[in-house]
Amino acid sequence: MSSYRQPGVDLTDRRFTVPLDHSDPGGEQIEVYGREAVAASRAGEELPWLVYLEGGPGFGARRFVGTEAWLGRALREFRVLLLDQRGTGLSTPANRQTLPLRGGPREQADYLAHFRSDSIVRDCELIRPQLTGGAPWTVLGQSFGGFCAVRYLSAAPEGLKEVLITGGLPSLDAHADDVYRAAYPRIERKVAAHYARYPQDVERARAIAAYLAEHRPESAGHRLTPEGFQSLGILLGTGSGSHQLHYLLENAFVRTPHGTELSDTFQEAMRSAASFAGHPLYALLHEAIYGQGERVTDWAAERVRGEFPQFDAATALKGDGPVLFTGETIHPWHFDVDPALRPLRETAELLAQRTDWPVLYDSERLAVNEVPVAAAVYHDDMYVDTADSLRTAAAIRGLRTWVTNEYEHDGIRAGGPRVLDRLLSLVRDEA
Repeated sequence: MSSYRQPGVDLTDRRFTVPLDHSDPGGEQIEVYGREAVAASRAGEELPWLVYLEGGPGFGARRFVGTEAWLGRALREFRVLLLDQRGTGLSTPANRQTLPLRGGPREQADYLAHFRSDSIVRDCELIRPQLTGGAPWTVLGQSFGGFCAVRYLSAAPEGLKEVLITGGLPSLDAHADDVYRAAYPRIERKVAAHYARYPQDVERARAIAAYLAEHRPESAGHRLTPEGFQSLGILLGTGSGSHQLHYLLENAFVRTPHGTELSDTFQEAMRSAASFAGHPLYALLHEAIYGQGERVTDWAAERVRGEFPQFDAATALKGDGPVLFTGETIHPWHFDVDPALRPLRETAELLAQRTDWPVLYDSERLAVNEVPVAAAVYHDDMYVDTADSLRTAAAIRGLRTWVTNEYEHDGIRAGGPRVLDRLLSLVRDEA
């Protein structure tokens, strides 16, 4: 355990040993990492704990510098544990480099089946008494972290003092097909809003998609394709994402002795935005987080996309319509074009065909919930369906919602202290 200081905050690296499979506590163990943060002026005080669960799946907890964003507000009253969920960050990372240690694709898929929210919550419940002495703690869950928080309410509410959720109320019973059937129209609305804001991007996007279809360039081993270009629409679910996408498109082409070509600047930006090298579990487990029971997910986003032919780039290019961006969807071709995913293609296929996913949410227990819960629900959230979120909110006894169009899905980043303040006032019935 090591400690160090940044402006206004004392930090301590903490490492915990947990079972890979919580149903076999004496079996294989893995390491989970969390960064403790406490205001430097309060480091010697006994403070309640807040554990932060990042969005994803597949992302380690945000690396703050000092007291930026919402962390400064939290440190006014909490010690904060910024938890790298298993398989992410410094918590036994799972990626193309480490997963071969498990064996072949079958062994890798069986291993990754233990990296969903049910296991993450069990990790939290082993870690909590080591830090709090057994006292319940506050959970702040962003996006997928909110999914984990709802699992926590279903499985171990005794460990919770209060729960704060931002953009992360999942459907309790929707299959992955239902999730993506609702997602494509939301994505289409975001694309329409982007093109209304930046009408010049319609022709730019068509020109880029046409160039990629003809030339199929590579950048650092990443194959750049029209479908990969469309996936940049994932940016449109964030507060500044439309502007970021516009700036990315505006310098796509450059004149060369050989004619007009796709610029190195654009190719590198596209590769960086489309790569899963830093968060491969997002691609591997993205549909698995919706798996409950025996029904396979079977590449739901890819199958359901067929119901929305307007998203087909080739069809758009044959006519004069806009090329629609996608986002928040994972497809088999991701594992062909991305060198960080290519060795894991068969592992992903086995996960897509898995039929033994445990049920994640307990509707009966949630209906009699006694833990104070507040949730920010973002109007027309591109990543998490608003209607599903509100149905789940109604199914959790006592949950209070703040429905807002002031922020997009990343509101906890953009609105930081204000969002956290609002949720704390709601959960404590002060609003």
